[in-house]
This record gives sequence, C-alpha cells and structure tokens, in this order.
Amino acid sequence: MRAVVIEKPGHISVQDVPDPVPGHDEVIVRVMACGICGTDLHIADGEFPPTPYPIIPGHEFAGVIADSNGSDLEDGTLVAVDPTLNCGHCEMCRAGRGNLCLNWNATGDTVNGAFAEYVAVPYRNVYRLPDGMTARAGALVEPTSCAVHGMRRLGPVAGQSAVVYGAGTMGLLLTQLLLSEGASSVTVVDRISERLDIASALGARVAAEAGDQYDIAVDATGVPALIEQGFAALRRGGRLLIFGVATDDAVIRLSPFRIYNDEITVIGSMAVLNSFGAAITAIADGAVQTEPLLGAPFALDDFPAALAHVRAGRGIKTQVLPAG
Repeated sequence: MRAVVIEKPGHISVQDVPDPVPGHDEVIVRVMACGICGTDLHIADGEFPPTPYPIIPGHEFAGVIADSNGSDLEDGTLVAVDPTLNCGHCEMCRAGRGNLCLNWNATGDTVNGAFAEYVAVPYRNVYRLPDGMTARAGALVEPTSCAVHGMRRLGPVAGQSAVVYGAGTMGLLLTQLLLSEGASSVTVVDRISERLDIASALGARVAAEAGDQYDIAVDATGVPALIEQGFAALRRGGRLLIFGVATDDAVIRLSPFRIYNDEITVIGSMAVLNSFGAAITAIADGAVQTEPLLGAPFALDDFPAALAHVRAGRGIKTQVLPAG
C-alpha cells in the first residue's frame, strides 16, 4: 500500500509499504479521509517527544472496514476511529481518566496511523457512522470529540458570555459547541479575516482583539500572550479554559491574587475522553457544522503539499483522501 512515512524529523516521503495485518481484536480500515492536525506538524519536526521514528502519522480519520477479522462489523461499514491507546491498568486509567494514561499511546502519534491506504486499529476504538454522514465529516469526529471533552471540563455555559482566541479548526468547533449549549454570546478573536468570516457565519461575534469582559475565555492557540489576554478579559467569577497546545517550556503570568480574590477558575483539557459518541451526535444533529471548515482535499501522494498548505495558515481543516 501507499503511505506517508516520516523516517526521522524533516524527512518525509510517500512510499510503498507492507499492508497492515490485524492483530488480536483488531480490524483493518481502508482510510477515506484523514485530517492534518497541529500534532502532525510537531511530529514532522521532531517536537512531539512520545513519537518513535520511522512512523506513519495520521490520527483524525474515517474509513470503511476492509477486514472485520471476525468482529461484528461488516466489511464496507463507514467508521470513525478513536486513536487513543490507553493501557487500562495505570492509576489514571483506573480512575476513569484514560486520556491522562501513564502509559499513553495513540494511533498516528506513537504507532502507525492513517496517512495510508489502510490502517490496523483496535475493534473497541471503532465507531459506526450514521447514514448520510460523509467520510470527510467523519474525519472531523476526532477533533470534535476533543472539543466535547473541553466543554465537559468547562461545565455549564448557558446564559454566559464567552471569548474564543483562535479561529482555526478547534476554535471554530468550540465556538459552535458554546453556542449550541446556550452561551449568550461568543466572540471569536483572530487576525485572519477569512477565518473570522466563517466564525461570523456560524453565529459568533468577531474581533481582531477582545474587548468587554466575559464570563468564559477559551484559548485555542497555545500562545502564552493570548492566554494572558484571555485571563485579563474575564470578569469576576470567570473561567479560563486552556485548550490550545503550547510548547512544554512555555510559561504564562497570571495574578494569583486575582485568582483568589475574583475566584477565577483555570481549566486544562487534553485530548479525548469517552467523547466520541457525543461528537458523532453533535455532527449528525447539526450542532457542529463541518462543511464550512473543510477546504479542497489533497491526494495521498500530495501530502508534502498538504503539509505546506497547513504551515502557510491556509484554510481551516486540511484533509488527505488516501483512498482517492
């Protein structure tokens, strides 16, 4: 089969590799669509420490069952796949916090992933997609499930005002969930006018900078200065959700007196936690619109061009269609 292979940081090619063979309790998925995530850029650049090399990246994907390997999934069934590979036995997993697994792994991040024609995945991680949902929408289930987990961490938002920093994929998914869950208003802050146009069409207020104070601030950029701005934009009793991925050596300056005196809550959210089913429902029911986020897709052999497209900040969600 054809697959993207990162031999080592900075060395990426599309080449012929052996087809995957299903292991115990695994199925084979023919990949129809796979999205490029910021984590993929970090893996390509050697900035994601858990990743071993060589590796086939790709963790946001949907496809059809090509080998059910004795499971109850019929060949040809359209599915999305949770990439999480937690151990199930460490203290975090036993506490129901598998996303914080002490032995964490993930398809496309630490084991071969879905920028390939076929991928082997655990049967337990496979979710059937409803009739009428496309593979491209299905490939947005994984990032939507991350946003769903972030909203669960944040708590009730009905009747409250929010500001979201960053109008990329995650910022726009979180914006839609905030609105669908009853936020009184959502202001999206970004410097790219095309992204702000999409945010506006989805029902948000838009701005190049935050203005009034808000009940909720969400950072979807990972930029320390913007996290600090979000904190400053909160009114008393506000909540700050740090959702964007900063580098592991980044630092922020927050006033501990204000956290105490104004009872500000600072919340982190990492990846997926039992949120795939809810994400599928959000997309199927229209609470999350995927079409406005999707640009023209790339062929698998054009992966280097797709990666350059993302690095240049073009579009919202860039996807590769390995099956053509």
